[in-house]
Amino acid sequence: MAAPVPPGAPRPGSNTPPPNYIPNIRGTPDGLADNLQNLNLNRPPMTSNPVSRPPPFGQPPPFPSSASSPGIPGSSPPFSRPGPPPGAFVRPAGPPSGPPLSTLPPNVPPGRPTGPPPGQPLPPFGSRPPPNALSSSMGSVVAPVSGVPPPGGSPPIRPLVPPPQTLGARPSPGPFTSPPMSTPPVIPPTSAPSNLMNNGPPVFSAGALPGPQRFPSVANVPQPVGPPTMRAPPGPAVQSQPPFPMASQGVMQPPSSPFGAPSWQMQSQQVAPPPPVPGPSQTPRMFGMPPPLPNQSMTTTISPAVGQTGAPVAGPSKIDPNQIPRPTPGSSVILHDTRQGNQATIPPPATSDFIVRDMGNCSPRYMKCTINQIPFTADLLSTSGMQLAMLVQPLALPHPSEEPIQVVDFGESGPVRCSRCKAYINPFMKFIDQGRRFICNLCGFSDETPRDYHCNLGPDGRRRDADERPELCRGTVEFVATKEFMVREPMPAVYFFLIDVSMNAVQTGATAAACSAISQVITDLPEGPRTLVGVATFDSTIHFYNLKRALQQPLMLIVPDVQDVYTPLQTDVIVPLSECRQHLELLLESIPTMFQNNRTSESSFGAAIKAAFLAMKDTGGKLLVFQSVLPSIGIGALSAREAEGRTNISAGEKEAHKLLQPADKTFKELAVELAEYQVCVDVFVTTQTYVDIASISVIPRTTGGQVYYYYPFSALSDPAKLYNDLRWNITRPQGFEAVMRVRCSQGIQVQEYYGNFCKRIPTDVDLPGIDCDKTFMVTLKHDDKLQDGSECAFQCALLYTTVHGQRRIRVITLSLPVTSMLSNLFRAADLDTQFCCFLKQAASEIPSKPLPLVREQVTNLCINALFSYRKFCATVSSSGQLILPEALKLLPLYTLALTKSIGLRTEGKIDERSFWINYVSSLSAPLAIPLVYPRMVAIHDLDSKEDEESVVPSFLPLSSEHISDDGIYLLENGHDCLIYIGDSVNPDIMRRLFGVATVDEIPTLFVLQQYDNPLSKKLNEVVNEIRRQRCSYLRLKLCRKGDPSGMLFFSYMIEDKSAGGFSYVEFLIHVHRQIQNKMAS
Repeated sequence: MAAPVPPGAPRPGSNTPPPNYIPNIRGTPDGLADNLQNLNLNRPPMTSNPVSRPPPFGQPPPFPSSASSPGIPGSSPPFSRPGPPPGAFVRPAGPPSGPPLSTLPPNVPPGRPTGPPPGQPLPPFGSRPPPNALSSSMGSVVAPVSGVPPPGGSPPIRPLVPPPQTLGARPSPGPFTSPPMSTPPVIPPTSAPSNLMNNGPPVFSAGALPGPQRFPSVANVPQPVGPPTMRAPPGPAVQSQPPFPMASQGVMQPPSSPFGAPSWQMQSQQVAPPPPVPGPSQTPRMFGMPPPLPNQSMTTTISPAVGQTGAPVAGPSKIDPNQIPRPTPGSSVILHDTRQGNQATIPPPATSDFIVRDMGNCSPRYMKCTINQIPFTADLLSTSGMQLAMLVQPLALPHPSEEPIQVVDFGESGPVRCSRCKAYINPFMKFIDQGRRFICNLCGFSDETPRDYHCNLGPDGRRRDADERPELCRGTVEFVATKEFMVREPMPAVYFFLIDVSMNAVQTGATAAACSAISQVITDLPEGPRTLVGVATFDSTIHFYNLKRALQQPLMLIVPDVQDVYTPLQTDVIVPLSECRQHLELLLESIPTMFQNNRTSESSFGAAIKAAFLAMKDTGGKLLVFQSVLPSIGIGALSAREAEGRTNISAGEKEAHKLLQPADKTFKELAVELAEYQVCVDVFVTTQTYVDIASISVIPRTTGGQVYYYYPFSALSDPAKLYNDLRWNITRPQGFEAVMRVRCSQGIQVQEYYGNFCKRIPTDVDLPGIDCDKTFMVTLKHDDKLQDGSECAFQCALLYTTVHGQRRIRVITLSLPVTSMLSNLFRAADLDTQFCCFLKQAASEIPSKPLPLVREQVTNLCINALFSYRKFCATVSSSGQLILPEALKLLPLYTLALTKSIGLRTEGKIDERSFWINYVSSLSAPLAIPLVYPRMVAIHDLDSKEDEESVVPSFLPLSSEHISDDGIYLLENGHDCLIYIGDSVNPDIMRRLFGVATVDEIPTLFVLQQYDNPLSKKLNEVVNEIRRQRCSYLRLKLCRKGDPSGMLFFSYMIEDKSAGGFSYVEFLIHVHRQIQNKMAS
């Protein structure tokens, strides 16, 4: 029986609080203002009303409302049928209603103004930060590989300089700089306050974690220095700030746009001119287009090193490390048209900064292929040694200058579809018989055009209204779903928070950090009566809370049976946010105090999830779980499998990989049940011990959620990251109760899906939750021969519910040319997509195969593709040269980096490897590259790099040769940020950056302060920019020479020889030898 216990009352068996308990006390306004400026570091001034913030994103959402909110100016309707455009980012008090005021803006080029229409507040930030670029320019690069010169003497060594760029042919923007647009935007001026500023959570005395001081007067608010921006979600009217400012501990201030106002003046309904693209405006080379210019090549050769006298260089490696392929930075924005001259174009590198114009094919952000031309037979694909697969990121964030995705409403009849394969209408369906019939571009079936959709054809055979209808001229479009796509009414937005209050969680400060983060993000949840919330806590029992408004205070209801759980109340456990806000804040403030004397060390994690599921079963929704210890009691109880507490497991140990598999099927069965009722689970693991992530992670992976891992949890540095991660989780563009299917042209079929989802039938993946960060890999195979010279189409359809309860179908279409020439496949290869697929396949195999075998498979994937190119496409005959296709010249470097990554290196903790596997499973291509090949920059001389265009300075090769003992270096991989300090750094530089004279005075997990000097300010700017680009808070870890932290830093020096494998030069020689052996056999 659930026994009611008032929240303030001590629980039975409570004693005095533990000495290091961190209560959720509130700090003084002044103390917060002194310590919290790091996150106010980049914040604009307070608005008059601290709660009502301006809309957070600088452009309309990609999955907008079907009707504009009243009062929002719109453009004149250019289309006859399509529905209205997405409303601006003003959060309505409920789902948008009323008649549509406008339809779509002109389908002309992107480059729309990033500001909102007149009469709306300036949005705090635009979408998607410029990630950085990886060069794959079409140019010949020569570097030495062996001491044997080719016949006829040594070839000349040409410099590693790319030729002029072509627009679509793999320009060479750098991978990791943050290039500005060629027309510089107006950035708000920055003026740092003179008092101490920091870039993390406040330093609390005695470990106290203050709660938010709700609404201080405006006078107490420190003035900002500019917005801590990041890629802004163009989501369904989401009210959010960037995910990385520190928990605001009170003042919820609106950030401003990172891209500033456009530098050109324009009327509200005009379209901004796109920025000019540097370099010659030349069409990219594709199948059926003219051959490359004489100064362009699709080959990189690495040949014998040559000395000044022309003789081969003597020495053991025979390779000049300065000549080998490396990522090269670039700073220009690429303007990418998805089609030119009725041909698909090759996408820019995933890590570059690019603006897409949708010319019929979808943006590569949403879907792209490993090869941008499709081999006409399975034999040709097999010969190439490459894989055929798609990366699909259906809700990816667009660049702020890109045109928003249009929403089309076909009314009760629903979108036009092929009656045979059910493909949706798209720009590649051909209309015939004066427009009365259309031929499906996927299956070839001819259908009758619905009468009310009929339109005459023009002289070119296209419908006369094709350019006015988004579904006939755009590769990505959203349809309003009709009743036939609903099995029930669209679900409300439900957020249920489940908090670990076991002794360990309370004593380490994890419980207080979770309550503080939740209480601050409550204001970011969607407004309106459809938003429901609930809270429960758990240790060896489960505690629900009745949040009904009529009660004077929340009422605790205890569920003691953790083997056969139940929900004590079917109602009042999950209630509308608008009715329980005060109770909720009171409860979250009191939970750490209520459990401060808790001596229960057990955790009923599985039972708590089951109980929360029973409460959410009728609606579905998001379940956010904060877990600190190994689940030890009740449903799904686990034992410490890590060999009786040993933290390191040698990969040589027999069957060691089995520790990366779930302990049993309990959690999988529970996860499938959760997915069936549309409950998406995210788990925040705040721990200092082993928690068996391999078993726990089954639940988020199956329900479309994710695992967040804070190890070892630090009450000093991790609350800020926890808050920012939670905030981004609930404010990013997302949808509920989704189903996704990828369809292909005849001759190609889907082989397998990879990612975080539940699969009940072979063709579809079920997604209780889907968001802008989730990416899926779809492997493809031939089932018939394709016609050379034709086009092969792929279409992804995502049916989902927006956070405001609208049912939508996002349709993403890509049509690529079919070729019979092997050389075309290598010219059209996409390095980032191919490597991302390598990475995901390796991650999926680590739990079932020994690590050495997985490393060998990854290396062979690289060698097979390069061997095929060497044997069938290369024109150079010398066996002394390693010849790489230009598009894949960095494949050996990334392959080596993958074999040395956390997931594949021999040493390391089991939980860390399990988390890596889970992180990779839904990772996008722009984040996959830095995960294994991080970027490293010198920060001891930042103030001398004022002339650089980018905030983040040029990055260094990952080699210890580039690290000096008197330098300080920052290395980031999109998830963690390491700062390495040499042992003979100038004490003056140490004082300017860290406020201390020696490295010994800084803790390993520390909060970066900002001091009143240019070097410190520049470092804070760099860290903020990286966090913005990565859409992640990136906690900082200090690394010292000579201790384990220093060894961790040097383990990322991919180009060095290590216990884990070859140096980069040795690996190139190894690859070359393997290719030679294959050629000889």
